[in-house]
Amino acid sequence: MQGTALAAACWGTGTATATAAGTNWAKLRRRLGDRLVLPQDARYDELRVPWNTLYAGRRPAAIARCVRVEDVQACLEFAAHERIPVAARSGKHSYAAYSLPENGLVVDLAALSGVTVAGSRARVGAGAQLLPVYEAIGAAGRALPAGTCRSVGIGGLTLGGGISVLGRKYGLTSDHLVSARVVTPDGCLRTASEHSEPDLHWALRGGGGGNFGIVTEFTFRTDPAPDLTVFRLAYPAGAAADAFDAWQEWMDGAPDELWSGCTVEANPDAVTGVGGVYVGPKKNLVPLLDKMPPATRTVEEMSYLEAMRYYAGGPGPGFRFAASSRMLRHHLSGQHVAELVQEQTDGAVLFDSFGGALGRVAPDATAFPHRDAKASAQIFFGAEGRTEAAARRAVAEVRDGLGAGTTGYVNYIDPEMPDWPTAYYGRNLARLRKVARRYDPDRVLAFPQGL
Repeated sequence: MQGTALAAACWGTGTATATAAGTNWAKLRRRLGDRLVLPQDARYDELRVPWNTLYAGRRPAAIARCVRVEDVQACLEFAAHERIPVAARSGKHSYAAYSLPENGLVVDLAALSGVTVAGSRARVGAGAQLLPVYEAIGAAGRALPAGTCRSVGIGGLTLGGGISVLGRKYGLTSDHLVSARVVTPDGCLRTASEHSEPDLHWALRGGGGGNFGIVTEFTFRTDPAPDLTVFRLAYPAGAAADAFDAWQEWMDGAPDELWSGCTVEANPDAVTGVGGVYVGPKKNLVPLLDKMPPATRTVEEMSYLEAMRYYAGGPGPGFRFAASSRMLRHHLSGQHVAELVQEQTDGAVLFDSFGGALGRVAPDATAFPHRDAKASAQIFFGAEGRTEAAARRAVAEVRDGLGAGTTGYVNYIDPEMPDWPTAYYGRNLARLRKVARRYDPDRVLAFPQGL
């Protein structure tokens, strides 16, 4: 079969074979040295703990701190031969901690974090976190639409699509992906672009992390850094339903330059916030804000880099939570949304506006299928004061109560998402599975919600 031929070309061997007994970690350590961290090693627990500490008890068999492409190749060759679970990790933010396989091998890419900007192109190591990416790209007078939390890894964000506060003007992070350097499970280092491995390039733009190979470097197309205006509208307790209804109608007629989000808190006494970014000066934004119901308003002009720092927030520790998502294609009743969350005391639904440039890409042009969405809904409930089961029940009630059909965003991955393949990938699912079979025929990168 094709996969076997590819493996032989790269490694001089056929498909993986089972080990006689146990896992020969000494073999991998000979190639990685002390960069292979085992449970008995001093830094193991420090490196192991994920951002979602709901999974803090999960224990991989080893963590490989990769500093070069050859390290990644060694890890995949080893995992295929030993038949052990393996997963790449960039920023540790997998909501279900799929980047931390129990009794498996973590391919930690944190050291592959360089950022080089030349003209309109930015080369970014797959282990880079978002704030350093923004600092380097912004310092060069360029911009890349990406996420907000400073410690999110560029790798997972890009591969799932990449929702941004600049998305309505500039599109997804993955829409800017020119090429990627990828180690596929057969050990080959490939360049996926429009002209080289085009099916893989298509799949990497929204097909989810961990499905086709381990990306070691991205090349992005960037835009000139714009001047921005950041705003926030705060509505008093009890106004969530009306504020959400008004926000949906407001965004229907919004120009591409305007992105906003609306947060409906579980606590009925909480303020409902509408915040966002306008690409342009304050004087052009204010007339648009005047179309929303009166609220406590803050508006501030910022440079691109200042705005990215603002949204990145401060460094914070991980915590216990459960989360899910829906992609909204029709208006929802504000009263219904408020009622869904009002009996909870710890959580929120975060709605992000879609449309604009996001919607002008055909749903099958990249692997990201949700081009016709009006908004995404991220459902987020803490689990500090309740059991995991209780947190997941709360999430499920809101997720299923939104009535948005079988849709969801793979970067807010939910281990209990109903019909997750269709929810995440829609009509692109069949093609994605075909690409996965070609590049990982032996399912070396298999995980519970993997293709």
